Amino acid sequence: MAKKRKVGNLLALAVLAVMQDESMHRYQIAARLREYGKDQDMDIKWGSLYTVVQNLAKAGFLEVVGSERDGARPERVIYRITETGRAELVDWTRELLAEPEPERGRFIAGLSILAVLPPDEVAELLGRRLAVLREQIAQVKKDLSDLGAKLPRLFLIETEYGLAVLEAEAEWTRALRAELLDGTFPGQEEWKSSHGRGAVDTARARKYVEGAEQP
Repeated sequence: MAKKRKVGNLLALAVLAVMQDESMHRYQIAARLREYGKDQDMDIKWGSLYTVVQNLAKAGFLEVVGSERDGARPERVIYRITETGRAELVDWTRELLAEPEPERGRFIAGLSILAVLPPDEVAELLGRRLAVLREQIAQVKKDLSDLGAKLPRLFLIETEYGLAVLEAEAEWTRALRAELLDGTFPGQEEWKSSHGRGAVDTARARKYVEGAEQP
């Protein structure tokens, strides 16, 4: 079970990760996060960076080591990671790697109520999704190829995982769509006929799809 952390925002984890070897002020932290592509790996809300850095300092994970001023710009506070912060970074990383946690995405939400649409429309929509997934897969493969010439695999693992997830989703989507197109999806005729009668009762439509009830 995931621990309740003093600063639980994943942006905090990203900040700790990029500050392992260097003291920085907030603008440098933001630049480093973008440079390392952390905004692609995590749901980063840039507007909360100031608050997250402050909270990390309050929790003892960062400490102030100085400040600097560039011309007429406001003074910039410089932070460095503490030993407590390093321990938090390591412990949090271990938890994320070892303990699976359900991810409730938009696609899962749509699948949970797909019975409100007729099967022919679902097949068409899945076809559109599949086309986008194939484009994304091609782009990630290109990115991996380009980056692989510059970076060790150790720093591309999350991109490899993302590609594997995209490929698995594409294959699952293709197989579901194929069942809808060839009529082998269980309860499809009852599902289709429920839409022919007008307004759809989602609960009953789901039962039809699952083959648990006949109209």
